[in-house]
Amino acid sequence: MSLPGFPQAAPIEGLAGGVLIGIAAAVMLLGAGRIVGVSGIVGRAFRINASDLPMPSAWLFLAGMPAGAAAIYWIKGGLEAEFASIPMMIAAGLLVGLGARMGSGCTSGHGVCGVSRLSQRSIVATATFIAAGIATVAVLGMIA
Repeated sequence: MSLPGFPQAAPIEGLAGGVLIGIAAAVMLLGAGRIVGVSGIVGRAFRINASDLPMPSAWLFLAGMPAGAAAIYWIKGGLEAEFASIPMMIAAGLLVGLGARMGSGCTSGHGVCGVSRLSQRSIVATATFIAAGIATVAVLGMIA
């Protein structure tokens, strides 16, 4: 079922994205001995968190995210997407950043790496992320 205004993604694209996220997590853990938590990597890039991960590698990881999106855009010959207004995206980004800081991590750190290590804190955090996402989609579906 697709909600009005929300594009339906093909299952293969979701599978490919999940595989790539898993590979990135494995490479980071095996290569740098660090868990892939994007909020932590952002903190290291801007020197918000004290860490032994060198700042240039944090910037390289962050640069790879939009570069990967650009590569997919180029390979597929464009993408159809609907975006909120710039002020709404800025507000949403700030709220997500605040939530990640308050939750001691984000979905990549807790959901991908923490749950796979059976961390109770990460399991609770991930369940909370999912519940909030379901509630958001339900509310947006009612007003769309």
